[in-house]
Amino acid sequence: MDFNERKLMRYSSPFHEHRLDFHRPKSDVSMRVLLIEDEKKVADVVARGLRAERLAVDVAYDGLTGWNLASGTEYDLLILDLMLPGMKGTELLRRLRQKGGTSAVLVLTARDLTSDKVENFEAGADDYLTKPFAFAELLVRVKALLRRPPAGRTAVLRVGDLEIDRLTQQVRRSGKRLELTGKEYGLLEYLAANAGRVLSRTMIVEHVWDESFESLTNIVDVYVRHLRAKVDDPFPTKLIQTVRGAGYCLQAECPT
Repeated sequence: MDFNERKLMRYSSPFHEHRLDFHRPKSDVSMRVLLIEDEKKVADVVARGLRAERLAVDVAYDGLTGWNLASGTEYDLLILDLMLPGMKGTELLRRLRQKGGTSAVLVLTARDLTSDKVENFEAGADDYLTKPFAFAELLVRVKALLRRPPAGRTAVLRVGDLEIDRLTQQVRRSGKRLELTGKEYGLLEYLAANAGRVLSRTMIVEHVWDESFESLTNIVDVYVRHLRAKVDDPFPTKLIQTVRGAGYCLQAECPT
């Protein structure tokens, strides 16, 4: 791939010089980004810079892994290379839009022909940045995309009599407002966005805590207990279900 890594390093360090203000609600819930880039050194540099901005970042080094992540998890933003092994970036983008995916997509590629740009914008890209690039410009573009209202993303999640307003991060059950901490809200929103689907402890840790360490999976059980005390205990119908040996599910009845 024609990419000047030294230029990226020169423009992207130190990361704190380019910090962004995303005007997030007052909680510790991070916006979630999927970076699909086959050059590991480039991907690691970009991911480190985005994490310095307090974004939760997943990284895929090939198109098939990227597609599996993008099609199975709700991301706020995808940063997508085009020349990927396994599945080309443009094909991944088309599939995502055909599936109804509404995540913002920023194409990051060495392909700088106008025809490439037109093809990918028509496939559903929201922005297009060519390599080599200044990291500060990437951050500005990320900032702009994350500030956009997500097209088609459900603003209010409802599971039974539970209602989650994603814009205000307010939660109500049977009309009664529930007071949750930032991590409790992040966990509940993730469960509700995947209502009826069994989520493993590892999946929850990687999404809500942006970590992949097995030692942290026990913390999921602690937060589920906290959530149940607020979301389930005061109400006759229990929504947070434990699926033995598999994980957790939010729904009155979940698959076993």
